[in-house]
Amino acid sequence: MILVLVLVANVRGLQRTLSPVTRAAPRATIADLDQISTPSFGATILDDATLLKAKILQLASTLDRGQGYNPTSGEQYKDRMARCVRNIEALIALGNKKEEVSLERLEGAWELVFASVKHGIFRSSPFFLAIDEAYRVAGDDPDKAELFFKLHELQTCSWGVSKIGRVGQTIDPETNMFYSTFDTQIFALTVIPIIGWFKLLPTFGGCVVTAAKILDLSEDGALKLEVDYTTAKPVEGLAGLGDWIWNVKVPVGAVWRLLPWNRGRPPLCDVKVRFLDDDFRIVQDAGGDYFVYTRPVDDDDDDDNNFDSSSKV
Repeated sequence: MILVLVLVANVRGLQRTLSPVTRAAPRATIADLDQISTPSFGATILDDATLLKAKILQLASTLDRGQGYNPTSGEQYKDRMARCVRNIEALIALGNKKEEVSLERLEGAWELVFASVKHGIFRSSPFFLAIDEAYRVAGDDPDKAELFFKLHELQTCSWGVSKIGRVGQTIDPETNMFYSTFDTQIFALTVIPIIGWFKLLPTFGGCVVTAAKILDLSEDGALKLEVDYTTAKPVEGLAGLGDWIWNVKVPVGAVWRLLPWNRGRPPLCDVKVRFLDDDFRIVQDAGGDYFVYTRPVDDDDDDDNNFDSSSKV
C-alpha cells in the first residue's frame, strides 16, 4: 500500500514538471503604446515621387488638411505639420516642374488637400491672398496680416459658427480667369453646452466663389492674379439663405480701389507654382506657406468636379 502511494506521488510530480507553465501576458499601459513596433508607411510603394505624395496625403488627412495644427489653440501636432512640410519640400526638390508651367497644364479643376498656412485653409483664395499682399505692400509688419487672419478666424469659427468644407480651384485659359471656391457651413453644430441635446439654430451656407483675372504666368511658375468679384452658388444638400443670394455679385476689384488704405491700388496677389504634374500641384504664397492641390477623383456619374464659369461670367 505504501509502495502504491509513493508511485502515485512520483507520477503526479512528474506531470507537474512536464506541464507547461502558463502566465498571463502583461498588459500594455497607455505610456507603452508608442513603443509597440509598427512598420513604416509606404513599404509597398517603390518610386520616390509616389511615396512622397502618399506621405503628404496621409499626413494631410490626419491633420484635417492642415487645420489640425492651430497655434491659436495650442502647439499640438506642430511636429506632424513640420513633417508634412518636409515631405512637400522633398517632393519639390525631386520633381520640380519637369516641364514648363503653362496655363494649359494648369487648366481645369483642382482640390485643396493640404495647407501649411495658419488661421484658415480658406486663405488659398485670391481674395485673402490679396489682403495679405496689401499689408506687405503697405510696408506693415507681416505679423499684422497674421493678426488679421487670427481675429477673422476667432470671429467666424468660434462656438461652431462656421465650418469650411471642400476647397477648390478651376483655371480657365480661354478666358484667362481663375476661380477659387470654398464651401462654408454656418451654425453646423449649435447647442447649449453640457445640458443641450438638440440644435438651437438651423444649418445653412453655400459655396463662396472668388473670380480673379490671370495677369501673368512666368516661366519660373510665378502666377499673378487680380481679384475681380466674389459671388456664391448653392451646395447640394445644404440649405441657403434664399435664391436671391446666388445672384449677388460683389465687385471686389472696384470697391477695393475706393478704400483709402489701398490708395487706388487693385487687389493683386502672387503665388508660385513649385511642383506640377498630372495629379499634384504645389504652390507657395508670399509668406512661404504651401498649398497642395490634386486633381479631383474621376467619377463618370459625378458632374460636380468642375465649376461652370459660364454661369457666372
